[in-house]
Amino acid sequence: MEYMIPRDETLPDLRVNIGSLEIANPVMTASGTFGYAREFEELTNLHRLGAVIVKGISLYPRVGNPPPRIVETACGMLNAIGLQNVGVDRFISEKMKYLEGLNVPVIVNILGDSLAEYAEITERLRGVPGVAGIEVNISCPNVKKGGVAFGTDPAMAAAVTSAVKQKADVPVMIKLSPNVTDITVIARAVEDAGADSLSLINTLIGMAIDLKTRRPALANIIGGLSGPAIKPVALRMVYQVAKVVSIPVIGIGGIDSTEDALEFMLAGATAVQVGTANFINPRITEEIVEGMYAYAKAEKLISIRSIIGELKTSAGSSALFDQPFCGQI
Repeated sequence: MEYMIPRDETLPDLRVNIGSLEIANPVMTASGTFGYAREFEELTNLHRLGAVIVKGISLYPRVGNPPPRIVETACGMLNAIGLQNVGVDRFISEKMKYLEGLNVPVIVNILGDSLAEYAEITERLRGVPGVAGIEVNISCPNVKKGGVAFGTDPAMAAAVTSAVKQKADVPVMIKLSPNVTDITVIARAVEDAGADSLSLINTLIGMAIDLKTRRPALANIIGGLSGPAIKPVALRMVYQVAKVVSIPVIGIGGIDSTEDALEFMLAGATAVQVGTANFINPRITEEIVEGMYAYAKAEKLISIRSIIGELKTSAGSSALFDQPFCGQI
C-alpha cells in the first residue's frame, strides 16, 4: 500500500525508513497504549502520526487478567492487563476496516504461546489491506518450553523471528524484552534470523504492595513497569543495541516530550514509540511531531535523519559496555 506522505518543502524533512517502509515522521504509538486507534480519533490528529501500532493481537480472543490490573507508581505505572484483545479474525473483520481508512501505516503487534501460533497469526494477516508491518511481541511465555519467555533466550527469539518472516508479506519488527542479562545478544540473534527492524524496550517486570491490605496491588502480583521511570534503562539499551546491529532500531520507554524522543534518536534510534504518556496527554504524539519540526528548523536540519546515532562520546567510551559496571558512587 502506498501512503500519500504530505511534504511541505518549506519545512524540514522528518521522513525516516523502517526497513522498506517509509514513514512521514519518526513518531509511532506503542502497542497496548493506543487501543485500535479509533479510541483516540477525537483526541488527536491521527493523520499526523508516523505510524500506528495497535494493541497486541493473539490467535484467539483473550479476556486478560482479573482486576486490579493497573496501578500508578512513582514516575510510571504497572500493568497486568494480560494482553486482552479481540483475536486476529475479529481484528481483521472489525478493526482493520477503520484502520485501513487512515492515511497512516498500520503496524500490527502480534503475540503467541507457541511458534505455531505466531506463524498462524502472520499467515492470516497476509494480504490484509492496510497492514503495513508486523511487530512481534517476544516477551510472551513459550508454553511448550515450561513458560520461559521467547525473548529471554536467543535461540527461541530467533526461532520466532524466522517463523514470522517465513509467513509475512510485510516488514517484520521484533520487540525486545529488557528482562535479560544482555539485550545485545538477543538483538543480534533476531537480526541474523531475518528481522527487518527492532523495537525496544518492552516493560520491565515489577510489583507494588498495598500497605493497608498487606496484599499485592495487582491481582496478578507482578506487572510491567512503564513510564518516565524506565527511560534511562531504555535509552541505555537502545544505545547498546544500535551499536551492534545494522537494521533500524525503534526506541521505546518513558518518552513524554520532544526532548525525550530526540535523545533516543541521538542514541541510535531511527524512530520512537510513545506509550504511557498517551494516558496522561492524548495529544502527546502530535505535540512531539510539532516539536521535532521546531527543533529541526532551529538547528537548520534539512532532514531529521541527520541526528540518528550522532551522540557525541569521548574516544573509547563505548568500551565501558564491555566491562562489568558495579554502580558505585
